[in-house]
Order: sequence, then structure tokens, then C-alpha cells
Amino acid sequence: METGGIRVNNLHKTFGQGENAVHVIQGASFEVKPGELAALIAPSGAGKSTLLMMIGCVLDPSSGEIWLGDTQVYQNRWLEKDTRTLRREKIGFIFQAHYLIPFLNVLDNVRLLPLANQEPLPQVEARARELLGYLGLEEKLHAMPSDLSGGQNQRVAIARALATRPQIILADEPTAALDIERAHSVVQLLRQIAKEQRVAIIMVTHDERLLSYCDKILKIVAGKVDTLPPPETTETFI
Repeated sequence: METGGIRVNNLHKTFGQGENAVHVIQGASFEVKPGELAALIAPSGAGKSTLLMMIGCVLDPSSGEIWLGDTQVYQNRWLEKDTRTLRREKIGFIFQAHYLIPFLNVLDNVRLLPLANQEPLPQVEARARELLGYLGLEEKLHAMPSDLSGGQNQRVAIARALATRPQIILADEPTAALDIERAHSVVQLLRQIAKEQRVAIIMVTHDERLLSYCDKILKIVAGKVDTLPPPETTETFI
């Protein structure tokens, strides 16, 4: 049986103390398996980014449990002391803005993180070229970000997220800056990556038109997370 993915149990996050305490996440529990693309939805201010950043080992939870891959990384405290290395080795991040380094070409942007992890250059080079070819960017290896369209830059960002062979990808509104045609293309690509690369992906989105591409919907309700099936057609969830 395949193991891994993302598992969260009874996760809490409170900001402030006493009368000023704000309980944002209140006992969230869910699972995203390898090969699954899950959409994380909720109204603005309901805690989507807070939950994503806790799973990404960027923000400290108040209590609860988190498993990433086959490793429990949090149980009321971080079980891995070096969360920076944990993020680099297990998690790929994709954001609304692509955050490519403007003075590096496409190939160098994708090679940067694995080289920072001290992986051998020939291995990194081959992996970067393979990923860019997989994403249809083999003709753009030496182009600069300013020479690419928004959709192409987002595909480079996806290649960069995959370059360290992560078990998990966290995408925070990766299509918000794209028109609907490019948005559909990016989400279809994320679904393909989840299936073919056996990666667990959580994607924050406000766009209901993209939900049918997902394997499950994670909806934040009163600080908890309900797991819902994807819609067959456009339906109001948010």
C-alpha cells in the first residue's frame, strides 16, 4: 500500500492571548494522498494561507499533528529541528506571483534550489532539462523571465517547485494572475503532475471553475476542514 502524502490531525492555530485571542484554525483534520490534487477553499480571512503555511513548516501551529511524506514532523512541537531543510527537501512551493529571479534565465532558475542543496551539477542539469521539456519549455531554456508570458513563467515556477523531487507541493492561488484559459491549463498540468509524479498537491483557489479538476475539496468551516467531492459541474462552494 502506498504511503506518504499529507496528513493533518486536530490542528489548531490561535493568534494572540486572553481576550485578544483569535482562533483561526480549530481542530482541522484531513489527508491528501500521493497522486491527489486537492483544492483548499474558504472565504477571505478564514485561514487558508494560515493552514497552508503551517503545513509548509513556515508558521508554528498552536497544537496538533502534521505528517509530510512518511514522516511525522509536528506533534504539539516541531519534531524536526531544522524546518528550513525540511522545506527544501520535502516541499515545493508555488505562489500567485512566480517569483522567478529576473537576472537568471529559465534553466538557471530551475537549477538554483537543487544546487543550493548541494546536488551534483550533472544530475541537476539533466533533471532541470527533463522538467522543462515535460512542461513544454524546451525551447525557452535560455530565455529570461521578462521574455515569457505569464503562463510560461508560472510553468517555470512549477518546474522549479519540482526540481528537488518534493513529495508535496503547496500552491497558494497559482492561477490568480492568469486569464481563465491559462488558469485551466495550469490546473490541468498540476493534476497531471500529481498523477504522474505521485505528488500530493494542495492548491488554494477562489475560482470555482477550477474545482472539477481536483480529486477532493478541502473547505474550511468554522476553523475545521470538511472534505468534499469535486463538483461534476460548476457549483457554489465558497
